[in-house]
Amino acid sequence: MNTSHYPSAYIHQAPETHTLSVIVDNEPGVLARVVGLFSGRGYNIESLTVSETEHEAHVSRITIVTTGTPMVIEQIKNQLARLVPVHRVVDLTVSAKVLARELALIKVKGKGEARVEALRLADAFRARVVDANTESFVFELTGKGDKIDEFVALMRPLGLVEYSRTGVAAIARGPDAM
Repeated sequence: MNTSHYPSAYIHQAPETHTLSVIVDNEPGVLARVVGLFSGRGYNIESLTVSETEHEAHVSRITIVTTGTPMVIEQIKNQLARLVPVHRVVDLTVSAKVLARELALIKVKGKGEARVEALRLADAFRARVVDANTESFVFELTGKGDKIDEFVALMRPLGLVEYSRTGVAAIARGPDAM
């Protein structure tokens, strides 16, 4: 990083992708406030996953994948931490080794050799057939985003109809809680 004592000097920082875990109260409007923070400041959300994680305490975990310069990522974390229903903000990308996975459902239509090839590739990717009929399959695939991207790309010429992805679920490795 180049630094300068002159405020007008251009400092170039490359964008980075970060996975943020945000622990919030599970109450109406919280997700809208978090998303509003991003949209109001022009930050992009690449993936968003939300689920209640502590039912008795009414606490939810929001996992956000976003991209920005290190300065922008720091701003996002600080602004999220200032929202009232937010308990904690952890940048899993820098705080620990992170395990991140997605789930995808992929529908492929095909007959004959294309159908056989789709099944062969699904087996190689460890995708599970969750629905099948004489004209199509629905595969379930769990893994890193690039694995899902690759599988979808291979299914396109074989008759990909549509697919749906859950978004990233992430957790830090090791015995400690975030």
